[in-house]
Amino acid sequence: MNKYKDIHFEISERKVLLRIFDVVFVLFFLYLVGIIFRFNYFIISTSNFYWTIVLGLYLNFIGSVFEMYNLQVASNQFQVIKSIILTSSTTVLLYLLTPVFTPILPNRLQILIFFLAVFVALFTWRIIYVRFFASNRFLKKVILICDKEQVKELVNGLESVDPHYRVLGYVNSDSSDESKISFVKVKNIAVDDLEKFVKENSISEVVIASQKTDGITVNLYNQLIHLLESGFIIREYTQVYENITQRIPVQYVSRDFYRYFPFSRSNQNHLYLIVVRFLEVILSLVGLAIGLVLVPLVFAGNLMGNKGKLFYTQERVGKNGKVFNIVKFRTMIKNAEKAGAVFATTNDSRVTPFGKILRKSRIDEFPQFYNILKGDMAVIGPRPERPVFVNEIAEVMPFYETRHVIKPGLTGWAQVNYSYGATIEDSLIKLQYDLYYIKHRNLFLDFNIIFKTFSTVLFYRGQ
Repeated sequence: MNKYKDIHFEISERKVLLRIFDVVFVLFFLYLVGIIFRFNYFIISTSNFYWTIVLGLYLNFIGSVFEMYNLQVASNQFQVIKSIILTSSTTVLLYLLTPVFTPILPNRLQILIFFLAVFVALFTWRIIYVRFFASNRFLKKVILICDKEQVKELVNGLESVDPHYRVLGYVNSDSSDESKISFVKVKNIAVDDLEKFVKENSISEVVIASQKTDGITVNLYNQLIHLLESGFIIREYTQVYENITQRIPVQYVSRDFYRYFPFSRSNQNHLYLIVVRFLEVILSLVGLAIGLVLVPLVFAGNLMGNKGKLFYTQERVGKNGKVFNIVKFRTMIKNAEKAGAVFATTNDSRVTPFGKILRKSRIDEFPQFYNILKGDMAVIGPRPERPVFVNEIAEVMPFYETRHVIKPGLTGWAQVNYSYGATIEDSLIKLQYDLYYIKHRNLFLDFNIIFKTFSTVLFYRGQ
């Protein structure tokens, strides 16, 4: 029997680890290069400590844009190499182009040495992470207490998000279910064997997901208490799901609104709202200026490829259910909805070839800066939906209209974390992300969304 639980890292701990050691390895390699090759472009000393701070900030910012801190990417050797190349190249280029905060521009050989030092440092550390920290040594082992019919959905929902999260077994809490059909991926544990299984398999935590209180028998309850007294962590599923997936599991909370109110205090924080509105006006003016520069190009492409009016307006539902007209560059054929309103799909035949380019690059969204400037929309928030779809979705999702407690956004938590939604099921997942944003809304999350939006545009993942 294992006396101690295995070591594991939480998601937030892994991300902090990645960020800190990215900087540590780069600085260490630059120090070694300076000694071995007498590389005098980047010298770490008390007189120029700000060079080090700027480099660290650039690495973390650009690494966020190129998904260096996405755990799925960080745990995949081939995906992370692509991110390392992009991060190294962009960081070095930006560092060289800001000589006010960095050393004076070096010669070509020094530029090459600087780039290779940054690249090799990141590559070395990330290979160590993939081979050691992302290995089975640091898996978080979990047991579920749930109904047998829930097991497959719960396991897939948790393990698909965190590659280091492993459900080893479950205790069936549905006393009325006598069927022998089980989810073969995880073991069905008898109630009497729970405590023994937890200790023998170095389980990190027990997650209770049962929606039937009568399933938590006296015997099961007593075993859970013994585990708690022994130092094992016991958590409720919706709490775990929210922490891991960064979504609100509305399908498991039914109409229990009180469990998720009050939402983020930022929604009533006047200072936060003033700062955000000020930044939105600045970004809107910049966005409209860029949009004006793009208009001739889009006009020419629209003339040849879309053959309709350059701008397209459509009714959308805004804050407090108020309907407004959103403005976009045309991307579909004329009379695209002559048969009635339908959800747009991933490979929608109504989208023209030029329209696909506009959507993938997000150029079609630039006119919406006008809506932001007017106050109909925000830069960040749930994407505004059409009234007909709002009514349709709200009938099957009681929480759906909660999205309207804040302004809709040009980009949002759902947009940067999930692909294009073409079904009611997709809308449910995007709703979970939207409610998470509304609940946890703050400047840090806002900047995180902006970084991820850059990634979406740079990797050409638009809708």
